[in-house]
Amino acid sequence: MSESGHSATGYIVHHLTNLKIGEGFWTLHIDTLFFSISLGALFLWLFMKAAKSATSDVPGPLQNFCEIMVDFVDTQVKDSFHGRNPVIAPLALTIFVWVFLWNAMDLVPVDLLPAIANLLGIHYLRTVPSTDLNSTFGMSISVLLLVYYYSLKVKGPGHFAMEVLTHPFGKWFMPFNLLLRIVEDLAKPISLGLRLFGNLYAGELIFILIALLPWWIQFTLGWPWAVFHILVITLQAFIFMVLTIVYLSMAHEDH
Repeated sequence: MSESGHSATGYIVHHLTNLKIGEGFWTLHIDTLFFSISLGALFLWLFMKAAKSATSDVPGPLQNFCEIMVDFVDTQVKDSFHGRNPVIAPLALTIFVWVFLWNAMDLVPVDLLPAIANLLGIHYLRTVPSTDLNSTFGMSISVLLLVYYYSLKVKGPGHFAMEVLTHPFGKWFMPFNLLLRIVEDLAKPISLGLRLFGNLYAGELIFILIALLPWWIQFTLGWPWAVFHILVITLQAFIFMVLTIVYLSMAHEDH
């Protein structure tokens, strides 16, 4: 920080600034897109490799890990999802592992990848996709669109419209029922997106603040916070997955 002439405030602002192109609504956060796509590709490659090399003999570490993850997610789906849909379990597995990998980037030293990028002429780089509100809202809005899709597919347009207009107060209070449904549907993506963003943004900010301290204090505080943060990143991925399963289960239920 001292070598680059940044103050503490400038250092924090620099590390919280995305690499962008475009203006206004069409602004693209290149670093968020790069790390999201890269981590998604890593997830697909690992599980595809485990599937292709799966054996009924003594499994290797990768197969053990993938089987544990599949069993864990399958248990959550069986406990929370009460319909019949072969897409839900793979979707839940994808969300959990992908969001976990997003969050795990917070454990990479805050100066490491930005310093490498700076050597390549890239002056801004944020490495944690879940600290970008665009990515967390993108994921949560995608879940909301899936809820609408399966609500229409399973119940049909007529039954879905009757559910929206008559639940919970009956047909004589349609405007109030519709208003409550709008609020409920808006609350789902907002709560999903903001919860993930808020927790990971706060975690990243604490790592940045620790990086401002002398090296011996960084080591003293950094390791305990990193160990605790492993629980945070896992818990946030788990919550996002479980709420997605619950919302999709509600979309399959007919009132």
